[in-house]
Amino acid sequence: MKAYITRLATAIPVQRVENPPGRMRKKTGIIARHIASDCETAGDLAYQAAEKLLAVTGCRESIDFLILCTQSPDYFLPPTACVLQDRLRLRKSCGAFDFDLGCSGYIYGLGIAKGFIESGQAEHVLLLTSETYSKYIHPEDGATLPLFGDGATATLVEAVDADSSGIDGLVYGTDGSGAKDLVVPVGGQRHPYETTPTEESKDKYGNVRTNRNLYMSGSGIMNFALDVVPKALEEILSKTHLVRNDIDYYVFHQANRFMLQYLQQECGLEGLPYWNDVAEIGNTVSSSIPIALCDMMQANAGRELHHVLLMGFGVGLSWGGCVVDLTHMRTKC
Repeated sequence: MKAYITRLATAIPVQRVENPPGRMRKKTGIIARHIASDCETAGDLAYQAAEKLLAVTGCRESIDFLILCTQSPDYFLPPTACVLQDRLRLRKSCGAFDFDLGCSGYIYGLGIAKGFIESGQAEHVLLLTSETYSKYIHPEDGATLPLFGDGATATLVEAVDADSSGIDGLVYGTDGSGAKDLVVPVGGQRHPYETTPTEESKDKYGNVRTNRNLYMSGSGIMNFALDVVPKALEEILSKTHLVRNDIDYYVFHQANRFMLQYLQQECGLEGLPYWNDVAEIGNTVSSSIPIALCDMMQANAGRELHHVLLMGFGVGLSWGGCVVDLTHMRTKC
């Protein structure tokens, strides 16, 4: 049995915030983002995406594992996935756990699901991604506020009796020396809220943040991506015995238009089918690739997609990529 993506669903917050016209909006290509309300959590968004998927599958009773990728959990403990098992009315013999990863998280989740299925431990894995990064960002931080949107996705990965792989060429990587380039410094056990004074800073561009807010080094992340992504792409193609023209679509983490265009050039993908559509969503972290997959499939309705190359990169610093066969997708997003 081989692991295949068979269904996808998304949940986007209702609240839409438009970025002001100017250089930042033009460079990033992000016109608007959707932001969770004050009382709306990553768990709530994940629940919405999962319910949308389960409502059309009729497979609620057959889910063997529920996996949630999030860096904005509802609680430090218990795992939000365990809470969702109950909210979604999944059977008690269903395994459930969270894993903490960002922009490469969807790839890692697909790898975990593939491992469970192809080792015979599961037949149906519900992979959820959900983030509310907006709650980590200072309202006066013009460097990060216009970039990040909130959102969640649900992916059903199932065992299919097939000879070829539905998730292939998996590549992973980590460079923890760059952890400081994308971080919320205060809030965990290293620097607890209770014992760490709040420190506010303003950079030379007038962007304000505290040590309790998200900090991102734009140049650091850009240099990291330009270093690791082209190499990872070559490794995936080598593992799968494919060449660039064999790929039906390239879907990279939807960071922003500028970075995506730069990576397209550096990876030698100009003129090839390459998804770049951040205008109304922005950077939704671990949800960006599956949201992009849904949009891409709707734009290519009726077309069989055998080889779609996925690439995630970001917080950690971490990266991952693979090729997926979407010919077993049974419904539109």
